[in-house]
Amino acid sequence: MAKTKEIQKRDKTDVQSVERTRSGKVFIPDVDIIDAEDHLTLLADMPGADNKSIDITLENRLLTIQANVSTSVPEGFKPAYQEYEVGDFRRSFTLDDTIDREKIKADFKNGVLKLTLPKAEAVKPRKIEVRTV
Repeated sequence: MAKTKEIQKRDKTDVQSVERTRSGKVFIPDVDIIDAEDHLTLLADMPGADNKSIDITLENRLLTIQANVSTSVPEGFKPAYQEYEVGDFRRSFTLDDTIDREKIKADFKNGVLKLTLPKAEAVKPRKIEVRTV
């Protein structure tokens, strides 16, 4: 029987505490992780970011994604009322040895960062041929 993990949904206002040189909030982006046969796909929601502001680093086993988001209020104006909060994004993941770190790919479209994390050959499922002896 498969075990079910209970995942708690975070409040959208979760903010990460990090030392920074920029002022403003840093949000933890919502992430979906999809497990396929030969890779993992990580989808991170980062509205307001663009591909030039995203920084992805892999140091030892720590994969960190971050994006700086700029507010776009026209010069001479200030918001009278806001329902949408703007801030930067930052989130880290510890990778184990099942991921081939040399082949990680990243794409960004419509506010969603897609990371493809290929599984190492040693952990990919394989079919074993049955021979007649």
